[in-house]
Amino acid sequence: MTKILVLYHSSTDNTKQMAQFIAEGAGQLTGAEVRLRSIEEANHEDLDWCEGMALGSPTHYGCVSWQMKQWWDEQPIENWGMRDGKIGCVFSSAGAWGGGQEWTCMSLLSILINYGFLVFGLTDYTGERFSAHYGAIAAGPPEEDRPQQACRRLGLRLAEWTSTMIHGNPNSHPLNQNYERFQDLGE
Repeated sequence: MTKILVLYHSSTDNTKQMAQFIAEGAGQLTGAEVRLRSIEEANHEDLDWCEGMALGSPTHYGCVSWQMKQWWDEQPIENWGMRDGKIGCVFSSAGAWGGGQEWTCMSLLSILINYGFLVFGLTDYTGERFSAHYGAIAAGPPEEDRPQQACRRLGLRLAEWTSTMIHGNPNSHPLNQNYERFQDLGE
């Protein structure tokens, strides 16, 4: 069983909606068990349980929300270093395109790296001229197909990598999958 945690903070429900699409994508892999938790619900036991995690925050002034930062700051110091080798990815929403979502994703990746997670982004396009290289992003609610597909693909890829890297299942490797990869690179 591949254990995936989708952990998020959401101020306006936009990031929560993204988290739901990511959880949906992770659940597409046979044998994946997915927990969807806000930081208000989650605790360090969820971090113990998971093998892979998608971490999401709204973009506040080009960075993670203070609530997300505080959640990590308050994790028991005894758990430091106990997450080495887990798989992680990130996502963020903001009020507009160019609102700092990729900066927020980089900050979230930094948190995961500091906890020992192996992190990744998407190399393939999930829509015409739309990718999630640093993590899935949205401007406002993820109502368009492109951010929804980016979220689903990120969740699926998290489950695939976790199954491959943690459980040694080569059939789950992303390159062994048959989903459509958009070739329009905006050229």
